[in-house]
Amino acid sequence: MERYQRWIFPVLLLFALGAWLASPWSQIPIGADAETRRFGIDVHQGLDLQGGLQVLLEADTDEDIDPDKLQTAKQIIESRVNGLGVAEPLVQTQGDRRILVELPGVANVDDAVALVQQTALLEFVNLGRQSAPDGTIIATDINKQTPSAEEEGYLPGLSDQVFATILTGEAIENASVGSDQFTNDIFVAFQMNDEGAATFEDYTRNNIGSVLAIVLDGKTVSAPVIQSAIPGGTGTITGQFDLEEANNLAVALRYGSLPVPLKVVNSRSVGATLGQDAVDSSILAGLIGFAAVALFMIFYYRLPGGVAVLALTMYATLSFALFKLIPVTLTLPGIAGFILSLGVAVDGNILIFERMKEELRDGRRMVNALRLGFDRAWPSIRDSNVSTLITCAILFYFGNSFGASIVKGFAITLAIGVAVGLFSTLVATRTFLYNTLGRMESTDDKQGLLGL
Repeated sequence: MERYQRWIFPVLLLFALGAWLASPWSQIPIGADAETRRFGIDVHQGLDLQGGLQVLLEADTDEDIDPDKLQTAKQIIESRVNGLGVAEPLVQTQGDRRILVELPGVANVDDAVALVQQTALLEFVNLGRQSAPDGTIIATDINKQTPSAEEEGYLPGLSDQVFATILTGEAIENASVGSDQFTNDIFVAFQMNDEGAATFEDYTRNNIGSVLAIVLDGKTVSAPVIQSAIPGGTGTITGQFDLEEANNLAVALRYGSLPVPLKVVNSRSVGATLGQDAVDSSILAGLIGFAAVALFMIFYYRLPGGVAVLALTMYATLSFALFKLIPVTLTLPGIAGFILSLGVAVDGNILIFERMKEELRDGRRMVNALRLGFDRAWPSIRDSNVSTLITCAILFYFGNSFGASIVKGFAITLAIGVAVGLFSTLVATRTFLYNTLGRMESTDDKQGLLGL
């Protein structure tokens, strides 16, 4: 009894914290200008709830595509769109040449498509000592072989020359966005791996005064003159970038180049399939369902049922708070998993109450009936929850392996709900019961409160 009396305050504090996080007002003021700068915890909605972008990509080559390369391209695209801040995108292969990408909540369609499609083949190309008649260096649009005479910035007399590629993007270990503190010009800073850094330092030391073009997918984005040896494998890519363009370039470089060139077959903005009215109706239906369960528990189990409703309310708030914190992208299947886990949590409480009532009918005192009720219901609760979690693991593996994010989202929300429901049943319900029913020394005059 004393132990559970000490538990009541932490449990109620956790309940209050979960309720605040689950509420629409879960924002924390930060910085000096607290009125305008706030850290908010939002619900991440899936494509079917909030709409977004759907892009179908296809290999831009007539050659047969190695399945491993297509799978690698899929993984790189997943990393890139996550770098954009997209939570749980759908990226899956279709057939042996196509990749389907769904990006919930993406607003800038053109930049997202460009980043997903971009091969991101970065090359450091030696242009030698090239200059215009007035002595200025001219940046050209070139490919690895020769520049095109039709491209803007064409250097006269260079159409028949071949330029050597010194390094490729495979040497880059990390890339980030920065800005010049004096001019505010935005640039992309990169860090090479040890092998690339050694090659880069050796080349720059032996080619001072030469132009080293930084070429992305065949287009020169910067053409600096080497002023001195550059040790450490660090450098910057400058150009006419805005912040979003620089971030997209950094993300593309950070997560590597695509092993397969891709072209956009189809791209379209997708509206929410439910619409706000349908979402509101679904929320109302959920509240009605929860109320029906609560009324049944209170009518049938009386005071223990009321305690269970309080514990289930705590379960719902904690689960939703975790969905926002992790964050979990909520889709219709994900919501279904959450509702299903509520049923599992109710089932655990019913098992405990039925065993407790059996002990009371046998004449045991309240505290002993509580203890035996939990102890004897635990094997059934444990087995049902473990079997559900194993099923969730199988579903998650299937969804992750075959690109079925709908199945994956269902498995995640169900697993979180089961884990929180187990905590709610074994900790919250037990604490509340010991602090209410546990104080009753006999059941002679408490039959009406216990539903016996």
